[in-house]
Amino acid sequence: MSELVLIGSTLTLEDLVAVARRRAPVGFDDEARDRVSAARAAIDAVVAGGDESPRVYGVNTGFGALAETRISPGDIRTLQHNLLRSHSCGVGEPLPAEVVRAMMLLRAQVLALGYSGVRPVVVDTLVAMLNRGVHPVIPSQGSVGASGDLAPLAHLASVLIGEGRAEFDGKVYPGAEAMSLAEVAPIALEAKEGLSLINGTQYMLAYGALTLHDAEALARCADVAGAMSLEALKGSGRPFEERVVAVRPHPGALDVARNLRTLLSESGIAESHRDCGKVQDPYSLRCMPQVHGASRDAMRWVREVLAREMNSVTDNPLVFVRDGEADVVSGGNFHGQPLAFALDLLAMACAELANISERRVEQLVNPALSSGLPPFLAPHTGLDSGYMIAQVTSASLVTENKILCHPASVDSIPSSAGREDHVSMGATSALKASRVVRNARMAVAIEMLAAAQGLDSRLPLKPGRGVAAAHAYLRTLVPTLIADRALSPDFVLADDAIASGALLAAVGAAIGALA
Repeated sequence: MSELVLIGSTLTLEDLVAVARRRAPVGFDDEARDRVSAARAAIDAVVAGGDESPRVYGVNTGFGALAETRISPGDIRTLQHNLLRSHSCGVGEPLPAEVVRAMMLLRAQVLALGYSGVRPVVVDTLVAMLNRGVHPVIPSQGSVGASGDLAPLAHLASVLIGEGRAEFDGKVYPGAEAMSLAEVAPIALEAKEGLSLINGTQYMLAYGALTLHDAEALARCADVAGAMSLEALKGSGRPFEERVVAVRPHPGALDVARNLRTLLSESGIAESHRDCGKVQDPYSLRCMPQVHGASRDAMRWVREVLAREMNSVTDNPLVFVRDGEADVVSGGNFHGQPLAFALDLLAMACAELANISERRVEQLVNPALSSGLPPFLAPHTGLDSGYMIAQVTSASLVTENKILCHPASVDSIPSSAGREDHVSMGATSALKASRVVRNARMAVAIEMLAAAQGLDSRLPLKPGRGVAAAHAYLRTLVPTLIADRALSPDFVLADDAIASGALLAAVGAAIGALA
């Protein structure tokens, strides 16, 4: 079992992946529990004051455009439950369980930081649901990233009160039944708790964080694919020399060049054409440090934004307690603009990895460019088409990515009768980024198999140690093409090897972990 992940303390991207994908157990930090209790006392004081208390948004008032409407003390519990029911308006395919688990962890984290004014039992219930595998069914569409991800989080929170639907042990049940089977007691919400469960950026953050994790692994695999193509095309490794990249020292470029040097070390293919007459390689080979590296630098910034958000309070209003005195302040920490920008950039960074990968596939299959490889890498020219349509498939993925890279963050549609008059569209940014990464990963998988076929044509010359390890691993999954066959199953196997981390592990076992 993975190490316990404590909410209420600092969460990392790696913590989130452990809980979301490997189902690491979750705990509630003791000091955080005390902070939660102190903030709750402030909300209880507002409620106890009845009509004599000042109006506090979401505690004794309505929501959104109804923020000026006072709610009587006897209706406060109904107000919170109605909020979840009315906001459960999502549509579209349900989110994957790993995204739901990430959302639950992140929502619990916000509450556990102690500025939301909920009772500790709300956090305890989210933790119990995570640990026992109760996963609310959450539609993937319906958020504009205004007061956060309202509709998705309402679907999540509905299961806490025994409503909605949830998956448990591989089957979907009504929320109350799923909670009963998991032996988790639903709760009745008190003042502000419904609002605290749905104000925030946890849908876009959960989706974005998992997508970033996959994108960072994809960037390393893009280096592997590029090195394989370079060897198959008898390209030069000199553009990756440290002295070349050091005079334009962008961190991503330095990392990529170092990876390429390691992957290409001890190359018999490179030695075979050391004194050839070629002066320069095409950009898709020569400029890998600059292009792959720029994508990596973008991802570094995205990681900073997401790491900051994972440990931020995105609720509204916020409860500040100091020296026994409490102050409740309405603000805008729920707004998704920081994430929307970051996730739009993440999509663009990954799209470029696919763009340059497709160009290398063209170099491999085009007999006018491929340095003597068989036309279209076909075993029998004319009789077989080889990888001709593989390049077409890659081109289609790249084209779809270009459309998906239109930024959602520059759009806004006012909602809630103009009270929420500027929204982030960050949920759309997250959905798009996830789709782009999946497309880019498949494009890189296609390149790897095309390059592997090219390397087979160079035998008995051997590539660098890292390239040889990648080639050998791929050949345990997909045999050399000796006659035309349907390539789609091969692409899926290579894509799975990238997604699972198996390919990087095989390369790392030979040359050490890549940067």
